[in-house]
Amino acid sequence: MRVIITGRLSIHTFPTSISTPTCLIPNKFVKNTNSISHNFSNPLRNNNKNTRYRILLGCKMGESAGTSMEVKPGQMVYEPILEEGVFRFDCSADARNSSFPSLSFVNPKERDTPLVHIHKTPSYIPTYEFVADQQIVYFELPAGTSFYGTGEVSGQLERTGKRVFTWNTDAWGYGSGTTSLYQSHPWVLAILPNGDALGILADTTRRCEIDLRKESTVKLIASSPYPVITFGPFASATNVLTSLSHAVGTVFMPPKWSLGYQQCRWSYDSDTRVREIAKTFRDKGIPCDVIWMDIDYMDGFRCFTFDKETFPNPKSLANDLHAAGFKAIWMLDPGIKHEKGYFVYESGSEKDIWVQTADRKPFVGDVWPGPCVFPDFTQEKARTWWANLVKDFISNGVDGIWNDMNEPAVFKSITKTMPESNIHRGDTELGGHQNHSHYHNVYGMLMAKSTYTGMKLANPNKRPFVLTRAGFIGSQRYAATWTGDNLSTWEHLHMSISMVLQLGLSGQPLSGPDIGGFAGNATPKLFGRWFGVGALFPFCRGHSEKGTTDHEPWSFGEECEEVCRLALKRRYRLIPHIYTLFYLAHTKGLPVATPAFFADPKDLQLRTIENSFLLGPLLVYASTVSERGVHQMQHVLPNGTWMSFDFEDSHPDLPALYLQGGSIIPFGPPHQHVGEANLNDDLSLLVALDENGKAEGVFFEDDGDGYGYTNGGYLLTTYIAELKSSVITVRVSKAEGLWARPNRRLHVHLLLGEGAMVDAWGIDGEDLQIVMPSENEVSKLIFASKNNYKTRMETAKLIPDVEKPSGPKGVELSRIPVEIKSGEWALKVVPWIGGRIISMDHLPSKTQWLHSRVEMNGYEEYSGTEYRSAGCTEQYTVLDRDLEQAGEIESLKMEGDVGGGLAIERNISISRDNPKVFNIDSSLVACNVGAGSGGFSRLVCLRIHPTFSLLHPTESYISFTSINGSKHDVWPESGEQLYEGDLRPNGEWMLVDKCLGLGLVNKFNIDQVYKCLIHWDFGTVNLELWSEDRPVSKQSPLRISHSYEVMQIR
Repeated sequence: MRVIITGRLSIHTFPTSISTPTCLIPNKFVKNTNSISHNFSNPLRNNNKNTRYRILLGCKMGESAGTSMEVKPGQMVYEPILEEGVFRFDCSADARNSSFPSLSFVNPKERDTPLVHIHKTPSYIPTYEFVADQQIVYFELPAGTSFYGTGEVSGQLERTGKRVFTWNTDAWGYGSGTTSLYQSHPWVLAILPNGDALGILADTTRRCEIDLRKESTVKLIASSPYPVITFGPFASATNVLTSLSHAVGTVFMPPKWSLGYQQCRWSYDSDTRVREIAKTFRDKGIPCDVIWMDIDYMDGFRCFTFDKETFPNPKSLANDLHAAGFKAIWMLDPGIKHEKGYFVYESGSEKDIWVQTADRKPFVGDVWPGPCVFPDFTQEKARTWWANLVKDFISNGVDGIWNDMNEPAVFKSITKTMPESNIHRGDTELGGHQNHSHYHNVYGMLMAKSTYTGMKLANPNKRPFVLTRAGFIGSQRYAATWTGDNLSTWEHLHMSISMVLQLGLSGQPLSGPDIGGFAGNATPKLFGRWFGVGALFPFCRGHSEKGTTDHEPWSFGEECEEVCRLALKRRYRLIPHIYTLFYLAHTKGLPVATPAFFADPKDLQLRTIENSFLLGPLLVYASTVSERGVHQMQHVLPNGTWMSFDFEDSHPDLPALYLQGGSIIPFGPPHQHVGEANLNDDLSLLVALDENGKAEGVFFEDDGDGYGYTNGGYLLTTYIAELKSSVITVRVSKAEGLWARPNRRLHVHLLLGEGAMVDAWGIDGEDLQIVMPSENEVSKLIFASKNNYKTRMETAKLIPDVEKPSGPKGVELSRIPVEIKSGEWALKVVPWIGGRIISMDHLPSKTQWLHSRVEMNGYEEYSGTEYRSAGCTEQYTVLDRDLEQAGEIESLKMEGDVGGGLAIERNISISRDNPKVFNIDSSLVACNVGAGSGGFSRLVCLRIHPTFSLLHPTESYISFTSINGSKHDVWPESGEQLYEGDLRPNGEWMLVDKCLGLGLVNKFNIDQVYKCLIHWDFGTVNLELWSEDRPVSKQSPLRISHSYEVMQIR
């Protein structure tokens, strides 16, 4: 909708005052360390003596909105649940009884059942308060506490100073400051100064704010009432995660093939192309186990169908892939095309299983097929219906299913999802009939659960493999996940490590990024470097979007191809170790990939290390910066013994590997796919002795699929090594399971340091002895190893340092943006594409007001009234940088040729005198206009086009006072509005986020601005400034000077 307003008041006219935001509350923290007296007449305990007051709480659907509840402000009441060290906190007994069922706990009753035999008190008791219907909970922890977890989040590993909102969001091309991604984990893992750990879970499905901006303080905000569960403090973070798994469940046991490399693209457009990709992997000797089919395999994007021209016989394709050692995974989205005659739509309508609007009609929203309806997975009948569809779908040779777009994403919506007023007719045990705001965050998890169930129905003797984009804490019981639509940039390569680790620290160990980046064209060096580290992530998949260059391992030249081959051979050698880690994760809740500080939680320096991680006792140390290989970095290692090693494959673009002293890990041959492995293959053990000359490790093996392991059909071997009198004895100390030990050779590699090792052969199950070399011999071996490593690094075929990626788009995502950081602002600018600002972070509030992809949106300027006219994509030249003149402490001056002798000049600056504000002075100037035109250019207009991100679309609006004095609050439902004449804002307007309690104020010179345009889009809003529309000369340029500042809304 477009509304042009020239001479009357906007229909969106409100009083001048801005009401107090419901989500903004005063900072108030109370230390909670005093002991609690027991009151055994009530299992809920509280030593708070404050006076009672009445407050309106949120109510369940169907209850009276006027229900009030007696509460005590201050400390929360608590009771022990689940096991020793786990406590549930509520604001009152009434709040406890009013809370919704848990959708995170495997057994919700365990959250609601107190343990009467435990009489210990919590170490940290939270406080609470209410603002409107929001319950705010505070934990104040000792100074020096570090924060992790919070689920799927971008940005830094250690979360102090960050704030996130759990609201599953289609977040294409997210940045380091994006506050809501595809999954919701209202969970914080706190590492105390002494190395102990505490877990905090806000057990609510609704939108939850996790505010860690105040040091050592956790602040949780969500609709009341909801309980908070704490785990610990325990002696280690591993103990906390194990305890968490007893509540929310462990990861499903993945089929072994799913730990191999997986190749995907949006899209391989035909079965011919899929066969070609599979053949190329085998021809080039690059390991791979899975080929993925994105949405284009479908007939018109209709789920459970196949395109009859491009994928006419999916069963035949699956048979061919299986014969070559590949599995096939296919995508299913929740959006079902609203089309009579389409069998899925007809059967769902017959069973009445669609999500409904507030007036009880099936909700219809646009996604890939066009108008769609959405299954209501909160109903058992809908989950059963979907599971049966999946069961039939599997008969086409489907090995795994990919659930995408299940936040659920909806096109043509400001919120990028369905209205919060939509109705889910949920099962009673899930919470009953509720609006979408209650079930939004669990929609994806419930869909994944239904898909998982359908796969088990199809073949009870095979383990399902489901990948889901959206999820909730607990979704690891049903599905793996990936980190969504990332970018082909060095920043996203670096962030991918922390993102995988945060998911693991939040209960989801089976995750990984789109290796190489989903959006944009990677450079060869970026792609190779990403493959090096990505090959060691728990979930290992390459994926890229339409319109980009090919992103297969062989797509970037011979040198990059070799790095990818080496990286994947490493992974396949280590699959016996990785598979063992997942068995321990599934059965015991142990993490798979963890930050380096897990090896020494008291070492504060390790808590912020972001380019290394642990796979059990194996430390992976990577370089995530373009200018330095891993051998050129100073490696920060935990205390203790760490032995470096490789498989004679070291390369500047591959991570360094270390094994912790006291450890043994298994490894095997570098097969081309998991199915090539044989139980009688030689088994290799890598051994690193500790300072006492001892080491220990475990190795799990079973059929690699099915559930025989649950009935003893496996072998779990504990190996130990011990040095006595210069002889190391390696032997089996313990074996579990009913399997007989395979008849195979054992090859033991004893690490000596600096990559040096001695090895010996034996028979698995029999004692193997190795004579320890003398000190002189060890020194010689280490010297030779160091020289070999140096030679490998010096003679390695380096990936060409190509700065500009190739491809039809030529989108240079991998170049490093110019950063302007001073005062209260941090901006990122890409001069080479439109001189656009792609990131606008306000540092004090930790708010990212603008974040965009490199080649479009963000802050743009045009030379005409047409959208994306000249100036939008041209390369700008940097004229000056870091000027220290006239009080400016940071500035960037650029110029871009827009044709016809014209240029846009732009100066971005932050003044020392007013660091709260950043200024942009832009001019459209005539540089070389021909004399034949009288020195005047074509008709032009300087159009300022910033695209701001809406963190809370339904709580955001534009506020301003017009030149004529009229007041305007313009909300998203108003569509597009253009203001001219006296209805223009009188020199400023403000983007207000009521939930944050903040406003972004844009001030401008009213004499230079002739039109102001507001355009609402999917999760964004444009606040445009237009100059007059006229020719320019050297003497008469067009100028617009404006600024941005953040204000608190009182």
